[in-house]
Amino acid sequence: MKIALPSNQNKVDAHFGHCEYFTVFTTNEKNEIVKEEKVMSPAGCGCKSNIVHTLSQMGVSMMLAGNMGEGAVNVLSSKGIEVLRGCSGDVKTVTEQWLAGSLKDSGVACHEHEHGCHEG
Repeated sequence: MKIALPSNQNKVDAHFGHCEYFTVFTTNEKNEIVKEEKVMSPAGCGCKSNIVHTLSQMGVSMMLAGNMGEGAVNVLSSKGIEVLRGCSGDVKTVTEQWLAGSLKDSGVACHEHEHGCHEG
């Protein structure tokens, strides 16, 4: 499984569309992290850029994020990437917490600056 996190200085970035890069962890069948990659974030709004397609092509199936609008959640979902919002802290620690089953989605969407991202 591959898990992506919008990142800034090895922390979960609070805003998906403005992160410095994405950290992508690959796990094995025992839910152990076996590989870590960094994918540079393209300029512009996350869901309006090609990042969702790039992450999907890499085989990412889970996004652990701080916050994002419903439009971005819908775009990620349309590419088979599940989203869990409300994450914060060190990217590896957050991933390990999710793998252990101790994280739940906040269900809170970012409305502060809706970027008009929609499916399609």
